[in-house]
Amino acid sequence: MADKPVPIAQRRLMDVKLGELPNWAATRDFTPNGILSAVRRGHDRFYNKYINVKRGGIGGVAMLLTGYVVLSYIWEYDHIKHDRWRKYH
Repeated sequence: MADKPVPIAQRRLMDVKLGELPNWAATRDFTPNGILSAVRRGHDRFYNKYINVKRGGIGGVAMLLTGYVVLSYIWEYDHIKHDRWRKYH
């Protein structure tokens, strides 16, 4: 038996081909409630995969801290760039 194709609205992002991406994005819920639920699902998936494990290591926490450092650097980049060209004398 051949498998029935999965409707584009029910596919995960990694299963969508590049040409189908605009159609897939049009089926997403971009309301504040939809975005909040997507963030909540992502947090739950991260927590269950990296933090809430029987024999956990430092990997999940290190990934979280690395993300925080990168985000902080991006937010402060203009200030850092401005200081770099300042002359002190």
